[in-house]
Amino acid sequence: MMLALGNIFRCQRLIQNPVRFLVRNCHKESIPVSWGTPKIGWTKLNFDGSCKGRKGNGSIGGVIRNHKAEFLLGYAESIGRTTSTIAELSALRRGLELVLENGWTDVWLEGDDKTLIDIIVCRRQVKCAELQRHVGHINLIIPELNNCIVTHIYREGNRAADKLAQIGHQLEKPRIWWHDPPNEVGRIVDEDAEGKIILRRR
Repeated sequence: MMLALGNIFRCQRLIQNPVRFLVRNCHKESIPVSWGTPKIGWTKLNFDGSCKGRKGNGSIGGVIRNHKAEFLLGYAESIGRTTSTIAELSALRRGLELVLENGWTDVWLEGDDKTLIDIIVCRRQVKCAELQRHVGHINLIIPELNNCIVTHIYREGNRAADKLAQIGHQLEKPRIWWHDPPNEVGRIVDEDAEGKIILRRR
């Protein structure tokens, strides 16, 4: 009889612990995240790189919008075997090339990889030759712009670029969308324009 009671008490503790864990998590503060509109006359490039699978198959994506939150251009591409940081740099590099090609000169660059933002903004040194090559190219493009700011945003505020990067995995050749994004991206662009807030758990 005592053994049975002991088992009951152990079971109660096992049941109570997950409940207390859930309650603690519910009380943690969430961070409200939303996409921000650029100033009048500015364009905003959100970019993202994706790397998944054992072979590290990479893809890139990005979206460029104006101060009215209107979709101007989107791009996506599969880039083969790579690392996540190189995928992020490739996404930014390709986006900047498209910015220059279209004559946009006041540009807000935004991505969700904090390490990459630190490399660009803080001029952090990188040892990998391929990383150096991408960073060098990016550092040559940025001075061509009249004005440029670079910021980090959580993934919840970078959903349109993230979705395009995911689409990139499915593509056999690079793709650019002008003024009319894929349906799944268009829905996100509309939500961003409306100021939709997504809560990020700490």
